Amino acid sequence: MKPTQSDPTVQPVPASVVATVDAADVTLSNPRWAVLALGANLGNRLETLQGAVDALADTPGLRVKAVSPVYETEPWGVEPGTQPAYFNAVALVKTTLPPSSLLERAHAVEEAFHRVREERWGARTLDVDIVAYADVVSDDPVLTLPHPRAHQRAFVLAPWHDVDPDAQLTGHGPVAALLTAVGSTGVTPRTDLELRLPE
Repeated sequence: MKPTQSDPTVQPVPASVVATVDAADVTLSNPRWAVLALGANLGNRLETLQGAVDALADTPGLRVKAVSPVYETEPWGVEPGTQPAYFNAVALVKTTLPPSSLLERAHAVEEAFHRVREERWGARTLDVDIVAYADVVSDDPVLTLPHPRAHQRAFVLAPWHDVDPDAQLTGHGPVAALLTAVGSTGVTPRTDLELRLPE
């Protein structure tokens, strides 16, 4: 199925709901910042990432506030050459959804783009990970916050640093310092590509 501008998992959002969500930053109680990592290494990778950003933007109670540049990266945790390279990006969102609901939405977006969970670190059409949710720290195995391996992954740290140079990863310190520590080998900026921030 070809991804479209809207999320194929839901019906069109009524204008009244859209208006309410547009005002979420100032009128809904306690909006929180969250950092989402996006990745794809099957199919039309750029189109899939854009579709994911658009689908997230269609979520009531969530606003995409920034989208990073695109990076091309070698797959993590597998033998070199056994999978296509990934396109990776980071989206900063402001949301009134609790972490559990944000995770459900992330999984729904993945499934809309035919994500199949057959093996750990397997190739996938789309991966949407919650890297951080405000300053929440949780060791819940369903959703560990912040993401337990984010501080080791240049393909998360590099795009995150691009959109928020002063970002801090709770429990690990400044993203800039973490990126310096892990280096950027195998993580290549794709300056010829761009993701659009939803209007």
